[in-house]
Amino acid sequence: MWAPAQLFQAMTTPRISNSPSSTFFHHLAALVMACLFIALPAMHADDVPKKSAVAGLRIFSAGHSFHVWMQGGLTEIARNAKIAGHEPLGVQGIGGSQVIQHWNLPDEKNTVKPALMTGKVQVLTLSPIYLPDEGIEKLTKLGLEHNPDMRVTVQEFWLPYDDVASWKTRPKEIDRDSKTIEELRKAHAEYFQSMDEHVAALNKQFGKTVISVVPVGQAVLALREKLIKGEVPGVKKQSELFTDVLGHPGAHIKALADYCHFAVIYRTNPVGLPVLSFLAKQPEAEKLNRLLQELAWDAVTSHPLSGVKK
Repeated sequence: MWAPAQLFQAMTTPRISNSPSSTFFHHLAALVMACLFIALPAMHADDVPKKSAVAGLRIFSAGHSFHVWMQGGLTEIARNAKIAGHEPLGVQGIGGSQVIQHWNLPDEKNTVKPALMTGKVQVLTLSPIYLPDEGIEKLTKLGLEHNPDMRVTVQEFWLPYDDVASWKTRPKEIDRDSKTIEELRKAHAEYFQSMDEHVAALNKQFGKTVISVVPVGQAVLALREKLIKGEVPGVKKQSELFTDVLGHPGAHIKALADYCHFAVIYRTNPVGLPVLSFLAKQPEAEKLNRLLQELAWDAVTSHPLSGVKK
């Protein structure tokens, strides 16, 4: 192979020929190479757009206040990951809802059903409270009728009030800061098991893996375990992760949940992506963002029904 300078010299060195065609092509070659060399200094590796090989997906979400904010963070993560074609199609939110309530919503208010019937939805994200919940089956079946390749994710979340029984009693105060990781795991175990059993049964019914679990609840427990050990930058108490006694999430848990959904939906490791905008003002934001990414990826790849392996 000739170096560019040698190639330029070879193409522009005069040949012994008096033919008009020879002279024409000689000058043409010189002109092309000169233009090329003029352009080359302006091109750098950083100037070339780097797009992910992962294809973007069209996504619709239906859920309650522990889930409906997820679309915004997911969209930012997809942009940070340079995933072209990511498209949020809409969100249907009902406070404190089971999925069946989204199915039963009157036609004039229902947005999830019409979206599914267009066949455009590639991923439907749902967030049941407790199971069984026949709404998951009904919406999945409707979506598959119009798009046989549609996928469904079900968010496995952290327990309101840190306790199943408290969902009915609705206490005005709870002591999150004294909870041990053993107590938290014991409180969540039955709920996690019911989620796994319900999703596995539905996939068996559909004859293929349509529904995946997004293990946000397990990631939150991992975050709280880190916090108990003093390993979460800028946070001293477990209660600081939540905005109220019910358990609505603060920025840390929202980001963690967003990364879990990204990992399941795009089957891609989020570790190393830029800091999410709503985490930017947190203490040690870079370190915190990295920790949340690692916890999300570990939770997702450790869960047998997430559809993602390391």
